[in-house]
Amino acid sequence: MTSIQAATYLIHFNEKGYTELASLIRTNNYSSLFILVDDNTFTDCYPRFIELLETDKKIEVIQIEAGEVHKNIETCVGVWNAMTELGADRKSLLITLGGGVITDLGGFVASTFKRGIDFVNIPTTLLSMVDASVGGKTGVDLGVLKNQIGLFANPELIVLDPEYLQTLSPREIRSGTAEIIKYGMTHDSHLFKEIKDNPKLNIVDLIHRSIEIKNEVVLEDPKEHGVRKALNWGHTIGHGIESYFLESAHKENLTHGEAIAIGIICEAYLSSKVLNFPSDKLKEAKKAIIAIYGKVAILDDDIPHIMELMKHDKKNIGGEINFVLLNDYSDFKINCTVDSQLIIDSIAYYNS
Repeated sequence: MTSIQAATYLIHFNEKGYTELASLIRTNNYSSLFILVDDNTFTDCYPRFIELLETDKKIEVIQIEAGEVHKNIETCVGVWNAMTELGADRKSLLITLGGGVITDLGGFVASTFKRGIDFVNIPTTLLSMVDASVGGKTGVDLGVLKNQIGLFANPELIVLDPEYLQTLSPREIRSGTAEIIKYGMTHDSHLFKEIKDNPKLNIVDLIHRSIEIKNEVVLEDPKEHGVRKALNWGHTIGHGIESYFLESAHKENLTHGEAIAIGIICEAYLSSKVLNFPSDKLKEAKKAIIAIYGKVAILDDDIPHIMELMKHDKKNIGGEINFVLLNDYSDFKINCTVDSQLIIDSIAYYNS
């Protein structure tokens, strides 16, 4: 796969990524290397990574607990303390080896430690490969509110090695697939068609194009003032559902992609009511997504709590919930406001 030029860094694939990482370490003469992992990636991914890493620099591994519930400022404090105790300085390099939690949190940790040290992202999940590791967003959750604390900061390099996908469960692959569906509906319908029509599709074949789309959008709008908001398709309702299921003791947690898949169906319904998104494509999207993800029970009593959490979405302005909606595939409109009853109706449509 051809390397992709982002704003200030390159995204390299397969073996070339490790060659370029070794070159980066030599060229910048880092004082030490810190590898941030979680419980899963330390066991499943670190052995491959350390075997392919060519360096004589001092290496320290910092391990955190896996899961979205640990993507918070308390975990950051633990990592900052560990780095301090292990002698990290402004010439240290932090390498994030993991999924979206690790890349989001690790980038934030690096960007704020001693007012900023270099970091490299090595995403190990499909979700982090096609979304979280690319585009310069870093941050952590505030309670159950997604990504409320953070900043924009670019890595020095991204190494994308699809071999790490072999460590994932089918559920985690499905989670990342939701972000590819997002790109397919907002920017390149070929991606959605490939997923919809090919149950035995090798998802690796869609990674490069997905990253190209995200990178093109980020280059045009790096700080999400305009068109980058389109990449939040499905996320306004999806994040509300994800946060609610995360905080509710009586609900089983959803993966990010499972929640976004629900959000896509709901927001496609809103698009059909507000912008005349074609009804046949609404039905097509719902059928395809439920075939992949199944159905999740969202009760009437859940809806007020979900809508309350949606009020904290980062796209909102002046207390109004802002949506990205579609006129058609690859034809989106940002900053759409929607009547509350329509939001309720959209969840009812998902449930129907």
